[in-house]
Amino acid sequence: MTQVKRPVIVCIGAGRMGRGIAHAFAYAGHPVRLIDIKPRDEASQRQLFAEASSEIRGSLGSVAEIGGFDPRAVDPIMRRVELCPRGQAKMSLQGVRYIFEAVPETLEAKASALALIDQIAEPESIIASTTSTFLSTQLADLSGRPRFFLNVHWLNPAFLVPLVEVSPTGATERVVVETMMNLLISIGKVPVECGASPGYIVPRIQALAMNEAARLVEEGVATAEDIDKAVHFGFGFRFAVLGLLEFIDWGGGDILYYASQYLSGALKSDRFEAPAIVKANMAEGRNGLRDGKGFFDYSNRDLRAYRLSRLSEFMRTLQQAGLARPPADL
Repeated sequence: MTQVKRPVIVCIGAGRMGRGIAHAFAYAGHPVRLIDIKPRDEASQRQLFAEASSEIRGSLGSVAEIGGFDPRAVDPIMRRVELCPRGQAKMSLQGVRYIFEAVPETLEAKASALALIDQIAEPESIIASTTSTFLSTQLADLSGRPRFFLNVHWLNPAFLVPLVEVSPTGATERVVVETMMNLLISIGKVPVECGASPGYIVPRIQALAMNEAARLVEEGVATAEDIDKAVHFGFGFRFAVLGLLEFIDWGGGDILYYASQYLSGALKSDRFEAPAIVKANMAEGRNGLRDGKGFFDYSNRDLRAYRLSRLSEFMRTLQQAGLARPPADL
């Protein structure tokens, strides 16, 4: 069988995120070079590389153990991962188009790594920071190559979670964004594009949800066990099928508005107030499915077929969870 020749992927930084990305790309057939750019003595370097190799092998082994793939493939996958010290960085970047920066989350570390990449990478290499802290607009100038720079934010565990948030700047060439999105799609990821805004998409939404869950415990509303059970079998179950904005349209934007008004008043907190876009949609008659438009346009959809498809997904999720039951007493 002819093997597909896939481009080399370089990760600058051999910590947790770099190892997760190395796992994902090596699993998908790419040769990966994991470069540790921190100066170390020989013993420390050997120890770090042993830890990195052990962690990647361990994560692969775990996925194989739970039925993800044949465990015999672990060794061939591991042979695609090369661990390189700082002294080999220049040689390791020769001819490489895709470079992921995954050094610790300090501005000093980012600046140092991006300056090094700028000095030794190919002129048109695509440089992707995996930062969860700094905006792409903050880091682009540090790279010295704003046209080829963007943030690519993976969610942990990077080798399992499909979503990757891609955040370019106004200076990022469009072809760079599209090329990165296609690379991610090619390894089975689901990339989304977002502007340079604190928290990207998922961390911003989940921060609100996690803080609210903690407040429920703090206020004695329910136990931690019952709150998480409610999330598993209600919140999480529902939003595994319907997106948040899709759910607003499903129920009606006006329903969200009035529910928000009630919560804001009852809990005496403006954190529950509906945003201006919900009010504007109401004023424009864009409440969702029943109006044929909301956050999404349903004018050309077969709404009955659409509803049935979503209900079918709910049923499959219920069956996978072992919670689907036949009718009683038949």
